[in-house]
Amino acid sequence: MDHGKLKRLWPRTLSEAELPARRRSRRLGSDPTSRRVRLTDRWDEGFLRLAGSPLAESPLAKSLLTKSLLTRSRLARPRGRRNLSYIVDGLGIYYDATAPSELEVMIEEGGWESEEILARARRGIDRLRGRRLSLDNDPRRRDLADLLAPATGATRVVIVDQPRGDPSIGFGLAGPVGFSGMLAAAAAEHPDAERIVVMDPAAPPGRPGHIDAAAAAAAGARLVADPVAAWSVIEASQRLYVLTSHVGFEAALAGRAVSCFGMPFYAGWGFTEDRLHLARRTRRRAPEEVFAAAYLVCSRYFEPYGGEPCRFEEALDILDLVVARERENAVPTLCLGFSGWKRPWIGRTLAAPGFVPSFARDGGLAPSDLDGIGRAVAWASRTSDEAVAACRAAGVPLLRMEDGFVRSVGLGVALRPGASHVLDAAGIYYDATGPSDLERLLEAGDLPPALLARAARLRESIVAARVSKYNVGAGAVPPMPRPGPVVLVPGQVENDASIRLGGATVAGNAALLRRVRERHPDAVIVFKPHPDVEAGLRPGWVAPEELARSADLVLHDVPAADAIEAADRVETMTSLIGFEALLRGKPVTTHGLPFYAGWGLTESPPCPRRTRRLTLDELVAGALIAYPRYVDPRTGLPCPPEVLVRRLAEGDPEMSRRVHSAEAVMKQVWSLVWRRVLGRG
Repeated sequence: MDHGKLKRLWPRTLSEAELPARRRSRRLGSDPTSRRVRLTDRWDEGFLRLAGSPLAESPLAKSLLTKSLLTRSRLARPRGRRNLSYIVDGLGIYYDATAPSELEVMIEEGGWESEEILARARRGIDRLRGRRLSLDNDPRRRDLADLLAPATGATRVVIVDQPRGDPSIGFGLAGPVGFSGMLAAAAAEHPDAERIVVMDPAAPPGRPGHIDAAAAAAAGARLVADPVAAWSVIEASQRLYVLTSHVGFEAALAGRAVSCFGMPFYAGWGFTEDRLHLARRTRRRAPEEVFAAAYLVCSRYFEPYGGEPCRFEEALDILDLVVARERENAVPTLCLGFSGWKRPWIGRTLAAPGFVPSFARDGGLAPSDLDGIGRAVAWASRTSDEAVAACRAAGVPLLRMEDGFVRSVGLGVALRPGASHVLDAAGIYYDATGPSDLERLLEAGDLPPALLARAARLRESIVAARVSKYNVGAGAVPPMPRPGPVVLVPGQVENDASIRLGGATVAGNAALLRRVRERHPDAVIVFKPHPDVEAGLRPGWVAPEELARSADLVLHDVPAADAIEAADRVETMTSLIGFEALLRGKPVTTHGLPFYAGWGLTESPPCPRRTRRLTLDELVAGALIAYPRYVDPRTGLPCPPEVLVRRLAEGDPEMSRRVHSAEAVMKQVWSLVWRRVLGRG
């Protein structure tokens, strides 16, 4: 076959380094093929899509990309929302069957196949199917089975409608008459089957289609008007009739019978029952081979947080994470006990397409206030017994929310929003009086080897980047006043719930210092006040005479990482600095039961519920990967912890943003007075 500029063999071997600088662009993110982006390449959004992508409204990029020559720099994107995948075609475009495309030529001619890429394709298919990920993952889409009567044993046939004006219909060698043809064919070929008409699961909700209720009824079919999820359509049917809808390909991947009345990219290869014939497509292919060509070889992937190239598997991880968070938030939510300054960013954090949380008014909460609510989310330290009782009486799940363990640059009490949080249905991580989701995860959860390897890498990156929870302090550690082992004692906010509920065996910072001095009479005791206390915003100040008796050195405005590195060991009540010291290999004694104690990694009081002996990486996997939720402050997308650590390491200005309000100004002024006028901290 002579395809002009495609005479070169597959796979292409030119690398980015071999291109002239003026034409250099990102390489293909998925191995094994390395491709060159030419100025005549056509770009269209790929098959892994984040909600809100500029091209997501149409799977065909509104047909503009068919004949237009677009480079990546011309694809306008709103700030913070990048496309996850693209198909780049130097010959045509994948959905246009009126002319050859690179994807079609690759499938027809071959030469790119390998056992490795086919194995990756099979794993990718299993992952997409298992996680129910499709082109459109809007959590508002219904499950088709929920909209139908229970199955009677009869064959169920689904006819897939598409929106009017969808350019893939015409470019797929079909037309509006094809939809009535599908209805008639389904009735003739399956007269005894239950026949259902649904709109294309990738179509934007509300777009008019080609089949109305009257036309469906006249053909003996039932029209389901609600938007439905793709995999629910596949799972609820034995055969699908499609023109060019992508759900036909996903159904074929799942082993369903598919009849195509148009010519989408996946038709003509022998695994669909085709009502049209395209002479160019002669090779017989398995569905996973077409998947490998379309998703792994012909597509490019870019992680949305910085726009860097990534592999298909990495893009799939990101899509899975974002969709999981959206599905989690796709429930009417009432927020309880949140300060006014937290509400805007909490609202964004707990939102999903079509679902915006509401905030309860100040005052009492009655069960009737929870009518129509699917979950209540309360700030953990401000959760009232009344709210707990009301949720229990109304049968509404109550989740407690708190900051995560890698938060931001700056203090929450100084009105700096956090970029991580936890939602706990059982309790909350700092409350040792009862179990929490984190405790249950660490005690009995599955922590596979791949997760532990990731935890080890994350721990190393946190230590290398010198990241802590608040990332405040700019002062240097002064010289030690005398030789001897150095014991770091981190101060805490004395009215903090983590002390009150964390099983602390000493009462306050002064008592802790006295206990440590008794335990280590010859050591150099170094006291680091809590940043909130140093700022004069929370209680926990230790009198100078007490410091003189029990401490050899006080670290003011010193970063937590520097203080830990200067110490030989750490002794604390329940401070997170103890956990950060474990990450850096320091021995830790806790005079209480923080979440990281009781697992054999610290010297701590016993906890009967905590019987498992953990490795450090198991603790990190649970506490920093599986338990918290992270939000990228730059894009607003859910993100893995690695992205947040990278932002902190780079000094991203979004990490230190402050809520602009009168309350923030007042707190800032008071902190300056406390530090400079009163000379405290």
